[in-house]
Amino acid sequence: MAAFVADNAAHGALHYSDWLAVEARLRRRAARLFGTDSDEDVALVANTSTGLNAVASGLDWRPGDSVVFPACDFPSNRLPWQHLEQRGVTPHAVPLDAADPERSLIAALGPSTRLLAVSSVFYDTGLHLDLERLGAACARHGVLFCVDAIQHLGALPIEVKAIQADFVVSGSHKWLMAPEGIGLFWSRPEARALLSVGSPGWRMYPDPFNFERRDWSPPDSARRFEPGTLNNAAIHGLDAALGLLEEYGTAAIGQALRERSTCLTEGLLRLPGVELISPVRPDRRAGIVSFRAASSDSERIVNRLSELDIHTAKRGRQVRLSPHFYTPFEQLEEALAAIAGIV
Repeated sequence: MAAFVADNAAHGALHYSDWLAVEARLRRRAARLFGTDSDEDVALVANTSTGLNAVASGLDWRPGDSVVFPACDFPSNRLPWQHLEQRGVTPHAVPLDAADPERSLIAALGPSTRLLAVSSVFYDTGLHLDLERLGAACARHGVLFCVDAIQHLGALPIEVKAIQADFVVSGSHKWLMAPEGIGLFWSRPEARALLSVGSPGWRMYPDPFNFERRDWSPPDSARRFEPGTLNNAAIHGLDAALGLLEEYGTAAIGQALRERSTCLTEGLLRLPGVELISPVRPDRRAGIVSFRAASSDSERIVNRLSELDIHTAKRGRQVRLSPHFYTPFEQLEEALAAIAGIV
């Protein structure tokens, strides 16, 4: 990114063709990240909310339709669906059964349901949903399946066809280790065709510099969601980040990350006065491990850990730990020892 900015500052757009080559490579890498071989199904968007809102605003909703989503989900995956209420759509926020969260969501699917929207990994507890089970249920009910994968991509592998997803969206500043201001939006071609184009623009075409074209109808590819000039600095950053992830391999990264979440999970379970909020089952975990302490509020714990150069996040009444695949185990043990001294 620094090299791009320096080049841009010194030479303006003189090397624009080189930038386009990086963009094309990023699209190919993104397609592989989703477990597919078609970069025609990937759009570069500003963030997760941009992709989710493209779905929410693009479907031809009818009065009486409903959309199902978890009541406990992050606002990005609640607000677009709640906003549809003014169009006669019923937003159905579903409380989840802790023992079987998928059963709660599947039970809420009915004749009026047009779409199920979930975060594949929850931002607060780190719960990893069984996407294949949810996707199969949506296929049986004829319901569209939309996944917010911002806490998933870069942490665990994903196969969009195996989970029978219609739309998968993720910003890039979490586990993908890339900058803010760019995200990935994958869409199944048949589902993408159901979305109207709310923001048309010159950049959505595969040959955008053909300004003399006669046919300005939106393209069939996912680029229909890219109306204007893209964030080239962020494109360079995300391309480099995906190159690093490819070097290690998503399967190896997922395994390494789960080993680290296991270390934290088992360590927190041994601490008296600490309540583990994240799942114990390995198949339910990703990279987030959250806890709370009966003797101390979460804000105090986060602040004390920060003073020790251990950076966590306050999420409601709990403290969220988020190591990545490269985090040394020694740092995890230091964090556990620090938590034991605070609580």
